[in-house]
Amino acid sequence: MKCQRVLTYLRIFGTTMFGVSLLVGISTAYIMGYQFFTTARNHLSFGLYGAILVVHLVIQSLFALLEHRNMRRSLETPIKLNKSLALCIAAYQEDPNYLRKCLVSVKRLTYPGIKVIMVIDGNTDDDLYMMDIFKEIMGWDKSATYVWRSNFHSRGPEETDEAYAESLQHVTRTVLNNKCVCIMQKWGGKREVMYTAFKALGRSIDYVQVCDSDTMLDPASSVEMVKVLEEDPMVGGVGGDVQILNKYESWISFLSSVRYWMAFNIERACQSYFGCVQCISGPLGMYRNSLLHEFIEDWYNQTFMGSHCSFGDDRHLTNRVLSLGYATKYTARSKCLTETPVTYLRWLNQQTRWSKSYFREWLYNSLWFHKHHLWMTYEAVITGFFPFFLIATAIQLFYQGRLWNILLFLLIVQAVALIKASFASCLRGNIVMVFMSFYSVLYMSSLLPAKMFAIATINKSGWGTSGRKTVVVNFIGLIPISVWFTILFIGIIYTVIQQTRKPFPESEKIVLVIGAVVYASYWVVLLTLYTVLINKCGKRKKDTHYDMVLDV
Repeated sequence: MKCQRVLTYLRIFGTTMFGVSLLVGISTAYIMGYQFFTTARNHLSFGLYGAILVVHLVIQSLFALLEHRNMRRSLETPIKLNKSLALCIAAYQEDPNYLRKCLVSVKRLTYPGIKVIMVIDGNTDDDLYMMDIFKEIMGWDKSATYVWRSNFHSRGPEETDEAYAESLQHVTRTVLNNKCVCIMQKWGGKREVMYTAFKALGRSIDYVQVCDSDTMLDPASSVEMVKVLEEDPMVGGVGGDVQILNKYESWISFLSSVRYWMAFNIERACQSYFGCVQCISGPLGMYRNSLLHEFIEDWYNQTFMGSHCSFGDDRHLTNRVLSLGYATKYTARSKCLTETPVTYLRWLNQQTRWSKSYFREWLYNSLWFHKHHLWMTYEAVITGFFPFFLIATAIQLFYQGRLWNILLFLLIVQAVALIKASFASCLRGNIVMVFMSFYSVLYMSSLLPAKMFAIATINKSGWGTSGRKTVVVNFIGLIPISVWFTILFIGIIYTVIQQTRKPFPESEKIVLVIGAVVYASYWVVLLTLYTVLINKCGKRKKDTHYDMVLDV
């Protein structure tokens, strides 16, 4: 016991020193600005910091490829599907069309004997349509339903102690004694909805699958995730490949679709190779029920800076599994389609909320670095601090008083994005991934300042995405965008003034013209391809591709 404690302290010390050394090394490389080579008048250069990022991308892609190879091998592993499984669906003001598609896909799941529990966040007359759809799709005679005045942490109006205690027992009995259950409860947020399903199930089943009400599940999705949990008892949770259901509805949803593929099949596939996927997504995830009940109360009662946490439920659930020393995995063999925002403002609010949970959970996640592979520490440092280095670089180049530096920054951003997109196209075997390079503009112009705003307002629980039946427009996300554009615009004005005060060399003019032509040509070609391949083809596919046709 004493020896084990010493080893734990050594691991904590070792991972801490590794993380600090890595951050100091990267910061030093950035601040010192060591260059491997540079051209005359510094038109082009390649430094140590850039080399570190290139190496990171190469290594990440390599391990992602190795994990995909492992996934293909697992196809040959025979398992018995004899473990009990419950699917928990969280619903809130869902679009009726999406909810129907979700429940139809649930009926098509091939896992034997699966229990289905849908908990609706809201118990008013305006929410009844979701329960009606559940009974319609799952079967009026097969569905057990209950409109609950309360929830597990809040009583209904004027409810007595006796009535409340009886309602708790009734919810538990309904869930345990029926295969298809729908519960409407007092509004409390997604975490409250998930808690109801977990708590009512108790320890009666082996695995718990989570799903959102806007998600269409592939028939084999449950089977494939169970395979991962059955292969290794030290895997506590597993997530699948989340694709976009409404990708052709707008340019925002399309760019989100290619970004999702990159995030899951390269970034999370790499994390999965080391058993440390840092977020099992809400639309498609599965956990060992025995683990859930070790931390369900702590998970629900999570606080940050004195406030109860009302977002980041899935990320914190994943972190709780990691905190126990269990691995978390990703399998591309389990797939689903889910809705994503189609308007810029709703997407921005979603990303701000996700960024808040990312930085909050980064701090919590760091407490358990020593329980997992060093890759978890390494990637947390690289991805956690990258936005700050990028902002510093942008401001530095925009305020150096040289137009070429601004143009070079824009060219490099798109060049790196195009290289990553080309690699993703090869890995996926689909030219559509080349449009991932568009996402870099969205990242630089919107997501980067949204991340800083998320940090500044990290203890605020509002400003998330709304229900899909009634979409609420929220303009508060435009504040950081406006500030960011103001900073860059002032930098451009400053640079123009500085350039007009000194002689403009002929060679500089030539380089500027060439760079501007290359940059403009890039956009002309990519926008033309987007118009021809995506805009026109997408309109033809828009109404037909929803019938559970998943990308490969």
